[in-house]
Amino acid sequence: MAATDHPLQPPARLRGLASWQANKVSTLGARLTAQRMPLSARADFAVLAALEEYGALSQAEIGRRLGLDRNDVSGILTRLESSHRVDRQADPANRRRNLVTLTAAGRHYLEELQQHADTVQAELLAGLDPAEQRQLQSLLAKLLDSHAPQPA
Repeated sequence: MAATDHPLQPPARLRGLASWQANKVSTLGARLTAQRMPLSARADFAVLAALEEYGALSQAEIGRRLGLDRNDVSGILTRLESSHRVDRQADPANRRRNLVTLTAAGRHYLEELQQHADTVQAELLAGLDPAEQRQLQSLLAKLLDSHAPQPA
């Protein structure tokens, strides 16, 4: 039975919408990610990746870059700090704010999480050959770049 012959197949009008397709792929990606990484690990991954790429950041800047609420960022950082994956120090230029930095343990944890993310990506994109995977990622990046940045 072809996919289009499935009795639960949505109407062609929906299947033909790029926004509908992107939503379905996003949902599938979220489900696959949830199987490999608990919610806390996904939040840790985002924060650690931001610190790796941008260097020391204030808690507020982490929240802005990732589209996270300040209270959520505080909880994530408390968890990461308790496991020595980040370090929080007062900003010498503004003692009222903390600067957060990635530690060696945080880099190691980020690499572990990256392996899980890579496994999910491989599973999600398994229906495409490597050239198609690169093309899809390039097209998605082009689409995202053509719109105002959205919170992560």
